[in-house]
Amino acid sequence: MNGFVGQYEHQMDQKGRVSLPSAFRREAEGDRFVLMQWEPRYLTLFPEEKWQEVQAKLLEFRRNDPAAWNQVRMIIGQAVEVSPDKQGRILVPAALQGAADLSGTILLIGNLDRVELWDPATYGEVVTEQAGELTQFAHKLFG
Repeated sequence: MNGFVGQYEHQMDQKGRVSLPSAFRREAEGDRFVLMQWEPRYLTLFPEEKWQEVQAKLLEFRRNDPAAWNQVRMIIGQAVEVSPDKQGRILVPAALQGAADLSGTILLIGNLDRVELWDPATYGEVVTEQAGELTQFAHKLFG
């Protein structure tokens, strides 16, 4: 398993469908994903295998902390299961499109065990401008 790597730009059609890159479809074990927004400004697409891990953590939080019930409800309430159609497109519901300000060109970013969907301008603003000194980080990681 190589993980989800790379970035791709695809157009979202008027029905809210966007093509999931074939490299990402191949990397996923199966064709079921969970799409949700757990941080502002972008969406996260979890493959089924990773979602099972997240779901186990959510159950554990709910089981051990009565105050966590409402947080779990909020997280699960806006999550949707999606599967690529025959053309490899997934449907992004209107509520999630609005929450992440997605329309037109969508940036799909591989992030190892998940895929993120970003508005390209937002990605530039949030990630690129706030990444800090990439050279230092890269040297620590690869050097």
